[in-house]
Amino acid sequence: MTDTAGTLTDVLIVGAGPTGLTLACDLARRGIAVRIVDKSPAYPRSSRAKGPNPRSLEVLADLGVIDEVLAAGSAPLPMRKYRDRLPVMDTDPYADSAPTPDAPYDRGWLIAQWRLEEVLRDRLAASGVRVELGAEAVGIAQIARADGEGGEGGERDASGEVDGEKDADGETGGDGETGGGGETGGHVTVTFAAGPPVRARYVVGCDGAHSPVRKLLGIGFDGETHAEQMMVCGDVALTDGVLDRDRWHQWFDEDGAVMLCPIPGTPSGWWFQAGPERDREGRPLAPSQDGFRRLLTRHTGLPGSHLTDATLLSTYRVNVRLADRYRVGRVFLAGDSAHVHAIAGGLGMNTGIQDAFNLGWKLAHVLAGRAAAGLLDTYEEERLPVAAQTLDLTSERLRATLAAIRKPGGGLDSAITPETAGLGTGYRWSSLAAEDRDAPGGQGPEDGPHSGDRAPDAPCLAAATGAPTSLFRTFAGPHLTVLGFGPGSTTALREVTAAYGDSGAVRACRVYGAGETPGTEAHALIDHQGYARAAYGVGGSGAVVVIRPDNHVGIVAPADAPRAVREYLDRLHRADGAVGMVDAVR
Repeated sequence: MTDTAGTLTDVLIVGAGPTGLTLACDLARRGIAVRIVDKSPAYPRSSRAKGPNPRSLEVLADLGVIDEVLAAGSAPLPMRKYRDRLPVMDTDPYADSAPTPDAPYDRGWLIAQWRLEEVLRDRLAASGVRVELGAEAVGIAQIARADGEGGEGGERDASGEVDGEKDADGETGGDGETGGGGETGGHVTVTFAAGPPVRARYVVGCDGAHSPVRKLLGIGFDGETHAEQMMVCGDVALTDGVLDRDRWHQWFDEDGAVMLCPIPGTPSGWWFQAGPERDREGRPLAPSQDGFRRLLTRHTGLPGSHLTDATLLSTYRVNVRLADRYRVGRVFLAGDSAHVHAIAGGLGMNTGIQDAFNLGWKLAHVLAGRAAAGLLDTYEEERLPVAAQTLDLTSERLRATLAAIRKPGGGLDSAITPETAGLGTGYRWSSLAAEDRDAPGGQGPEDGPHSGDRAPDAPCLAAATGAPTSLFRTFAGPHLTVLGFGPGSTTALREVTAAYGDSGAVRACRVYGAGETPGTEAHALIDHQGYARAAYGVGGSGAVVVIRPDNHVGIVAPADAPRAVREYLDRLHRADGAVGMVDAVR
C-alpha cells in the first residue's frame, strides 16, 4: 500500500468489488481525491455475480464503460430445464421484451464479476487511481474539527462517539460537521493490519457481508440465516461440446439440482451451482472437484470426467440481513456491507452499484462546497428503504422459485420479474423530493415521472448538428441537468445559466419540439419523435424538469414557474460560491 502518511485524501473506499469501484470511478470523474483499498493480496478472479441488471447498465453507461461491458459479456441465455436427466422445456424469459424509447436496456447482461471489475479498474486507472491491495482495515478513529478554526477537535471511537473538546461553536454535531454548507475540517483515520494509516475526510465501507468496517463501527446487522437453504458453487471447465453453450442448463430433481451456465468470454468455463452432497447423517459436505463430478453424473448422466477443473469453490447459505444504519459520522456503508439477501433475482451486486451511484454525487457536492453537509443524510434516507424492499422482493422470489422447481419445467426464470430490472426504483419519500406533480398547485403536468423517480430516456437530435443523441447522453457526467420544454421555459433556463454558468455543476438544456425552430443554446435538443415529451408527461404548455446527477427526477415544474426551479436548485447547490445555501434536508 502506498505510504502517504500525513496526507489527507477526500474519500477512502475500503473494498474494491463492483460497489467500491463504481463509487471510486464516480468520485474520480468529479475531481474528488479518492483512494480505494482491498484486503486481498491479488485481484480476485471471482464470477460470483452474473451481471448487471437494466438499471445498473444505465449506471455503467453514465460512467462511460457500457461498450466495454457489453463487449465482454453476453445477453442472458435461454434456460433449458431437465427432469430425470431429460430435457423437458426451453424458456427464454426475455422472448417478448425489447428496448423502448424510455428504457434502452430491456434485460440484464451476463458478465463474470472479475471481468466487470477489470473494466471498472481500467476506467479508474484512466483517472489516475489504482486499487491498493493487501490493506486489511483493523481500526477507525474519527476526528471532529471546527471548520476554518484550526482548533483541536475531538477524537471519536469507531462508533462515532466524540472523545475530546467541543467544536468552536461549543457543539459536537452528530456527524462531526457544521450545520451550514460544505466541508469541515474533520477527518477519519483508518489503520491497517500492515502498512501506514490513511487519513480521509470520508470513508466508505464496501467490504462485503463480513465487513470489518461495519463491525468496527458497531453497526448492527440484524436478520436471519436459512442454514437449510444452501448450495455449493464454483467455476468449472467442461469438455468442449458436452453441452451447448447457448443455453443455461438446469437439472431439478426431487433429491437435488445442478445448474450450469456458460461464463462469457471463456472457451470452456461454466458457473456451477448445485445442492450439496450430504453424508449418512444428512450433513452437507464441503464442495470439492470430486464432489462436483459426482453431482454432475447423478443429475445429468454425464461422466464426471467431463468436468476437468473446478475453482473458486464455496458454499452459499441464504442470509437476509440489513444494517441498522448506513452512516456513523464520516463513515458510510454500501453494498453487501449494508445488506445481504437471497440471490433470487440477482440483485446483490446491483443494489450495491446503485448505492454507490446515489452516494457519489452527494459526497462530491459536499466536498466541493456546493452543498450542505446535511445532503449526506439523504443517502441512508433513500437507500436503506430500497434495501429493505429488496430483501422482501428477493425472499418472495426465492419462495416462488423453490415452488416452481418442484414441478417439471420449473426453473430460475421464476425469479425474474419487472421489479428485478430495477427500473421502478425511486425515492418519492425522500426529503429531496418535491411535492407530487398531480397535487393541487403542484408540479404541473399530471402524467409522467414524479419527483424521486428514475428519469426516463428518449431519443433526440442534437440541435446544433442534427446528429442522433439521447437524453441519457445529455445526463451523463457529474452535473445536474435542467430540461426546458416549450417557449415558456426560456426564463427558467436563462436563470440557471446565469447562476451556474460554466461551473459544470448544472447543464441547462432546451428541448425543442418537432414543430419549433431550434435556437443556438448549448446542449439544445430536438425531440423529433415526441418521445421526450411523452416520457415526462409534458403537455402543450411545457415544463421544466430538474434531473439529479444520479438520473432521478428532482422536480417537474410548469414552464412558467422559474422560482420553483430556482428554489429546488438552491436546496442542492450553493450558486456562484455564495454562502448560506439552504440545507438540503433541514
